[in-house]
Amino acid sequence: MGLNFIKRITQIRNILNVVVKKIDDDKGFKTQQFLNDNLFNNPKYTDSKRLNKHEYQVFSQNGEDGIIAEIFNRIGITNKYFIEFGVENGLECNSTNLLYKGWSGFWIDGNTDSCKQIGERFKDLIDSEQLKIKNAFIDADNIQSLFDDAGAPAEPDLLSIDIDYNDYYIWKAITRYKPRVVVIEYNSIFRPDTEFVVKYNAKRTWDNTSHFGASLAALEKLGAEKGYRLVGCVFTGSNAFFVREDLIGDLFEAPYTAENHYEPNHDFLLFRAGHPRNRIPD
Repeated sequence: MGLNFIKRITQIRNILNVVVKKIDDDKGFKTQQFLNDNLFNNPKYTDSKRLNKHEYQVFSQNGEDGIIAEIFNRIGITNKYFIEFGVENGLECNSTNLLYKGWSGFWIDGNTDSCKQIGERFKDLIDSEQLKIKNAFIDADNIQSLFDDAGAPAEPDLLSIDIDYNDYYIWKAITRYKPRVVVIEYNSIFRPDTEFVVKYNAKRTWDNTSHFGASLAALEKLGAEKGYRLVGCVFTGSNAFFVREDLIGDLFEAPYTAENHYEPNHDFLLFRAGHPRNRIPD
């Protein structure tokens, strides 16, 4: 009877695995179909200088990897250096793919366990100093000193900001560093006619509600004050892309406004095709 029970449990587990795979396959197919209909075959994106038609996902959460690649195809690369914070374990962020392309950079995350995982998965890159990692809780007062301590260049090619709450104030506080490209999360609940920014609280973190960060209109205004132009948003409505105004030329879709580049929230498109991401150091 005991062997029959174990056999039955194994059969049930196998059936559940098949069902879960079928659900994942169906979601993947529906996600790709929606993207084909509304993005990749949509004249709004295909017949313009918009960045979205170049979206693809390697380690990014959505199509950010493709957009980042296309931006640098247009403006060129200088020092191949990135700074990113809010990277968690390093397997779902905007700069991991760049490491595979020979870039170097600096990661910051406030979670000790995440930094420990990074230290294990990326040990070879850390040992060679291609990658630096700092376990620290970021605020508007310490951000530039963290860059200083890491020996970051004054004009890194890429800065990616995603700490889920005080993003606006962190970018505002970065005044001595002039990254060529900035990726920053925006709160897509608010339409492009609304300037919304949370009140600054250095100790507050995201509570998994709609109260976080800043609207795209608020970030457009801040970017302009800092000498940047909004050149696009990822199709899922989560990250905005800014390029320093001295690099814009006629390379991107104007006007560089929230009204023109806003993408609404498409969280239902969150899907990671292929095998679970991992990295094992050589």
